[in-house]
Amino acid sequence: MPGGRLTHQDRRQIADGLAEGLTYTEIAAHLDRPLSTVTREVARNGGPEGYRADQAHEATRERARRSQPAQGERDVEAVDAVEGQFTEILISTGLSRMTARVLASLYLTDSGSLTAAELTRHLQVSPASVSKAIGELEQQEMVRRERDPRRRRDRYIIDADALFRAWMAGARQNALLADFARRAAETLGTVSPAGGRLRDVGDFFDHVGQAMLQAAEQWREAHNAKQGL
Repeated sequence: MPGGRLTHQDRRQIADGLAEGLTYTEIAAHLDRPLSTVTREVARNGGPEGYRADQAHEATRERARRSQPAQGERDVEAVDAVEGQFTEILISTGLSRMTARVLASLYLTDSGSLTAAELTRHLQVSPASVSKAIGELEQQEMVRRERDPRRRRDRYIIDADALFRAWMAGARQNALLADFARRAAETLGTVSPAGGRLRDVGDFFDHVGQAMLQAAEQWREAHNAKQGL
């Protein structure tokens, strides 16, 4: 299944694809796997020039034997599969692939925070790619930035309020769109076809925005009660 563990045959197809000069995206499409699964697989096993299917498969089996989870520990490959699946779901919501990968990484780390350098190493991408993704997440208020005084660098944090903040930001955007649509309708004339259409747009986004605000407040009350706050 997409996001599951790679088989020996999968790895042979990856090696064949690299030899043919296919991109990671093309290889992932042929395998019906997330792009992140292919990029991590190649990065861990020699890179695009040194990747060999047999060696990669044996190395993965050896890593699995060495890191067999003890009581309470996690299966590394299973966690990787979860990260790949989570990334694909986030992409389906409209996030760019890199932004989705960064957000999934933050959600799945126990600390809930990573530095740009840690994200760069984990995702095997450039600092510029991470910076752009973080900028998009900050704009949507899905992460917050905090200075680490010991290391003099920023940490990017996702906490319990991240979804609440993002939801509220969406509600505010709906309110702005509703206000604009209604003013535009007045300019065009509400009895005209275009004005009437914009009036309906304004009414819709006003209703949705109010419902979002109400739902968010209800969630916060329930969440605080659950936490004993």
